[in-house]
Amino acid sequence: MFCYNCGCHLSEHDYCTACGADVALYKKIMAISNLYFNQGLERAGVRDLSGAINSLRQSLKFNKNNIEARNLLGLVYFEMGEAVAAISEWVISQNIRSEKNLANEYLKIVQSSSSKLDTINQTIRKYNQAYTYCVQDNKDLAVIQLKRVLGLNPKFVKAHQLLALLYLDMEEYDKADKELDRALQIDVNNTLCLRYKKEVETALLGEETEKHGGLKKKEETLRYERDNEVIIQPIHGKTTKSSPLATIFNMIIGILIGAAAVRFLMVPAVKSEYQTKLQEQTVEYGNKLDKKTAEIQTLNSQIATLQGEKDDLKNALLGYEGEDGAMTTIDNLLMAATVYLETGDIRETALKLEAVTLNTQVEECSESFQKLYHTILAAIGPELSEQYREEGFGYYRTEDYIQAVNYLEKAVYYDETNGQALYDLANTYRKMENVEMAKEAFQKLEERFPDTEWARRAADALKEYEMTEE
Repeated sequence: MFCYNCGCHLSEHDYCTACGADVALYKKIMAISNLYFNQGLERAGVRDLSGAINSLRQSLKFNKNNIEARNLLGLVYFEMGEAVAAISEWVISQNIRSEKNLANEYLKIVQSSSSKLDTINQTIRKYNQAYTYCVQDNKDLAVIQLKRVLGLNPKFVKAHQLLALLYLDMEEYDKADKELDRALQIDVNNTLCLRYKKEVETALLGEETEKHGGLKKKEETLRYERDNEVIIQPIHGKTTKSSPLATIFNMIIGILIGAAAVRFLMVPAVKSEYQTKLQEQTVEYGNKLDKKTAEIQTLNSQIATLQGEKDDLKNALLGYEGEDGAMTTIDNLLMAATVYLETGDIRETALKLEAVTLNTQVEECSESFQKLYHTILAAIGPELSEQYREEGFGYYRTEDYIQAVNYLEKAVYYDETNGQALYDLANTYRKMENVEMAKEAFQKLEERFPDTEWARRAADALKEYEMTEE
């Protein structure tokens, strides 16, 4: 375990031996996070996936950087058929630690095959379509669509649950029971599946009770055969002799019952064949609808792309003509040239040049633009640089180092050959105890003015910094 403050390895003490930070509470939080991770690992080992998800989420609440917990959570999501949630967890894990992370391998496996990604996309799209059918009360279409989803991803627990719920609503309890059993094979302790399972068992128990009640009624009658006749009479009733007319009447009734039985046996078969054809047509129309939906999405994507290109061109045009656009930049440069030629006021000229560089990279402009800019800068630079240096050195003597840096930086910008300005700037940083900026300024002084007194002083100053750091 490492210190949250300095990153050093922690010992058995309740404080960091490196920086002295109090890490007692931090250790407890990390321990709780690891405890929940171990609990989630145990639950995942016995396929209690929903329980594992709850434990791993708790682990991440205490330590969002727990890479092992986040990777395991992604694996559990993937095992339950929720590929998008799994990929999201692995991407977050990869962003937290890019090297030596199993999430990299998991993402490579998923992203290496275009067919896997296409299957994931189809699963999500078809599941959403099935949910839409449920909202629209098109239960048959929803069942067909969910069967397609499970054909693509048999481990999608939510699809099993929704299909079982539809079967419950349609009172097809045996099918609902099978779907819930398949879901519980994936996640043995899923609370929602267990609740649905209880409803199914209650419904099936009610059907069994009704069947037994019917049997009792049948048992209250006596059924036996005599000659070629079937005699049915109450147990406590009296037996009567059948006459020839009754025999003929019973035969006619038997013939009618046989005809009715044939009719009732054939009609369901014809109806089943009709329903099969209807389902095939529904599947065909569903495929056509999916194809049209994909085409519409492609066209919408193209429209969005074209709209984005249009907006970019519009913004580019506004940028060219707007307040900070290219026309305004050219006007500022021309105004700077005009002010310098007409008045010779180098301060005012400098303000115009600063307006040019405020929103424009001079190096990215045309050659003629750069040439005019650098010509004006060379004309006013040395004199303006010396003015800024004198003003900056005045602030330096009054120990107003912030103002001194402001003016001395301008002095160096307008004339890079002004060694005195660069030396004064380095000393100002030194007084402000800004070591990095001071060392950078002294190094520039050595590079730009070798074999000079400024270079010698800069070298001495850098040696002092080196000795201080040692």
